[in-house]
Amino acid sequence: MLFPTVDFAIFFVCVFAVAWLLRPYHLWWRLFLVAASWFFYGFWEPKFVLLLAGSTAVNWAMGRDLARMRTEEGLSRFGRWFLGFGIAANLLTLGWFKYYGFFVHDVLGGLERLGLEVPFPLLQVTLPVAISFFTFHAISYLVDVARGQCEPMSLLDFALYLSFFPHLVAGPIVRVTEFAPQIRAPLRERVIDAAPAFTLIVAGLFKKVVISSYLAAEIADPVFASPASHSALESLLAVYAYAVQIFADFSGYTDIAIGCALLLGVQFPQNFDQPYRALSLQDFWRRWHMTLSRWLRDYLYIPLGGNRGGKWFTYRNLFLTMVLGGLWHGAAWTFVFWGAIHGAGLVIEREVRARWRWLQGAPAKVAGWFITFHVVCLAWIFFRAETFGLAWELIGRIATAWGEPSPAVTPLLVAVIFGSIAWQFVPRDLFRRFEVRFSELAPAAQAAALALALVFIDALGPEGVAPFIYFQF
Repeated sequence: MLFPTVDFAIFFVCVFAVAWLLRPYHLWWRLFLVAASWFFYGFWEPKFVLLLAGSTAVNWAMGRDLARMRTEEGLSRFGRWFLGFGIAANLLTLGWFKYYGFFVHDVLGGLERLGLEVPFPLLQVTLPVAISFFTFHAISYLVDVARGQCEPMSLLDFALYLSFFPHLVAGPIVRVTEFAPQIRAPLRERVIDAAPAFTLIVAGLFKKVVISSYLAAEIADPVFASPASHSALESLLAVYAYAVQIFADFSGYTDIAIGCALLLGVQFPQNFDQPYRALSLQDFWRRWHMTLSRWLRDYLYIPLGGNRGGKWFTYRNLFLTMVLGGLWHGAAWTFVFWGAIHGAGLVIEREVRARWRWLQGAPAKVAGWFITFHVVCLAWIFFRAETFGLAWELIGRIATAWGEPSPAVTPLLVAVIFGSIAWQFVPRDLFRRFEVRFSELAPAAQAAALALALVFIDALGPEGVAPFIYFQF
């Protein structure tokens, strides 16, 4: 059930109406939202609801037991082993569904080429939608309970936390400490500040249905599928187009998710903050998929040692964190290489800042933005390409195929690509003022404006809507 579809519109209208009526009845409100979320998840494949329910039950029980193992000095020794077991169980489940094929076809294939034949069954394992995201939520819950940063939730509250449909499929990754206080007490007021929610939903639909779909169809998909058939200019614009496409696609999903959650009485953390205006890779990761960046920092980088142990240990931890973050995105070496580019870039960036502290001022900022943006775009090539061969072929075309005809390049395409990048530099206050102005309109005027916007999006959008890019993760 994709957000920009009639199916989801009907589903959400029904869920919103019932949830609004049940707001004063805390128990029934939570029960209904869990049931609605499980229905939403089962719409893709009903059998995987059992996986979600099983993960909920097991992790809730582990969280309850971990709370009992806490002492004034921290987690007991057995508790640390138990926490490790809980994390391993979640990762093994994720690994089975997501990385089994990768292991069999790539790792064992490599051993066979070395003359080491290892018999291993070849099974077709279906990847459940959202398994990466609800696994990350479950791990963060266990760790936060073990650290004493939150108390164990009731089974019903934890089921709602893990399965809440606006964030279930592709985030944002919401911490227990952000979610639990919002559902702990009854929501007696039925008044909803709908203007920010509707603004986010419409903005998200425009990004996904219009911008992302247009760039994918016009240049990104054709060029990445067959780089040899396109000129250097088309190849370079395809890279820029994919950078805009994945931002519009993922931030569009996030906007819709945050807007839907707001209408149901739950506020999510911000997940994007104009990432293509970043002046460094560190700044980029503070702006791009911000909830994942914080998750990787708190549950991977810091446990690895963080910046303790000296400069080279810090660099190692940074690099490993980004490589593992790349592997989380997909079971392919291209994703690992994408993470490695970011990891190496972050290490080089720190070393440069430490050695040349005098690099500052307007020229340094412009250079920093230019380098950062193009390192990010270089990494996107490997993120998007299906194989290393296609990635290197695309880079080769950018380097050598200048002067060839570029029929795919049109003024509209160039305007959409560079206009979208330039839009990242618009002050955020402008968006806030727009929300305030919209909220001050009469309800009839708001409804008319929303209807007009939806008609406009439908007219500009393609027939049918492709799944969100991050659904595969």
